[in-house]
Amino acid sequence: MTATPVQTQTDQFDGNRAATSVQRPTVALAVPPTLGFLNIKRSHLEALKALGYTESEAHFLYVVTTHSGYFVARQFLAFTCGHWGKRATAFWHKLHTKKHARTEYFPMHGKVYHVFSRKLYGQIGRENLRNRREHEFEFIQRRIGILDFVLCRTQCQYLETEPDKVSYFCNQLKVPTHFLPAKIYCGQKTSQPTVRYFVDKFPMFLDSDTSSSLPVVTFTYFQGPEVSLTEFVHHLQAYLPLFRQLSKFRFIYLARLDSHFAKAQELFDSTVTIPLGSDPSAELCRYFQIRKAWDFRQYRSVTDGDLIFRNQAKTRFVGERFEHLYRGWKAGSVSEADIRQEFGGTSRPVIAHFKTEILHRFGAPEREPGADG
Repeated sequence: MTATPVQTQTDQFDGNRAATSVQRPTVALAVPPTLGFLNIKRSHLEALKALGYTESEAHFLYVVTTHSGYFVARQFLAFTCGHWGKRATAFWHKLHTKKHARTEYFPMHGKVYHVFSRKLYGQIGRENLRNRREHEFEFIQRRIGILDFVLCRTQCQYLETEPDKVSYFCNQLKVPTHFLPAKIYCGQKTSQPTVRYFVDKFPMFLDSDTSSSLPVVTFTYFQGPEVSLTEFVHHLQAYLPLFRQLSKFRFIYLARLDSHFAKAQELFDSTVTIPLGSDPSAELCRYFQIRKAWDFRQYRSVTDGDLIFRNQAKTRFVGERFEHLYRGWKAGSVSEADIRQEFGGTSRPVIAHFKTEILHRFGAPEREPGADG
């Protein structure tokens, strides 16, 4: 079997920090941001300003609606370099009187603003985003954390929406859609199921790479308050087929605390790094060959190592999809080239950078203690 070489690097990730370095938590971001988001079209800002918002308010609302749907006061004040007073009060008043946002209160966590207006989202072509919907508090916490991340990195070239991501991978990188992380939503009995991609909506952006003319994709994952890392493993498994199609990528594991950082590194290595070093199409073909020999009672041609491999492969390649492929391969209607094409077997190296990072709170609560999230 020809294995796919994989390089998991812990060298320079973004300047002078190592890829596995851990930032210590701080109370707040001290340096005010600029309004220089690379993705925002001028027409989108003008459309939001037409609803009665100022330039800085329009910038902020665009980022909130696109990446989160929820925000807390400290984020708005830090983004606009403002303070509690007439200007901030005027912004809250506009949001509520125009029915563009609602205020939600959570015991022990304070006040959260939810931008939900279909009209406001429609101004920038985002009326179908799920950010508009009401959610449980755990989801809201994660969205506020995601907004903290984005506001701390205003200069990143984000792939903001599902169409942006699908277009980049499928049109520019020529990755077939069946390698993308997807989820099927079943509607009413009379409607067709809908396939949605990248439903987690974690920030994803492009970064320059000195070794290539193509940018490098950076994926992120924000660990919520849950103790278990099961969801993280499922997330990596869903993205692994896409990772196999890339020559290089970066992955940032974010959390408010560093308690899971060592375990997250271990899980990334076992779920992504090691599998990237193998070729699933070659392993499937080997499994078929051993299975066929066993089915035809050619026991002498099957070694003890083959039997061990077969028993392990049976748990991996299970289901009607693999049974259909096996029957076709045994009958000669499916070739090994067909299997390689479907499962993305390749001999090119895959360079995977992994980094853990403390997710800082953007801005600091200034006067309203119940407003910090």
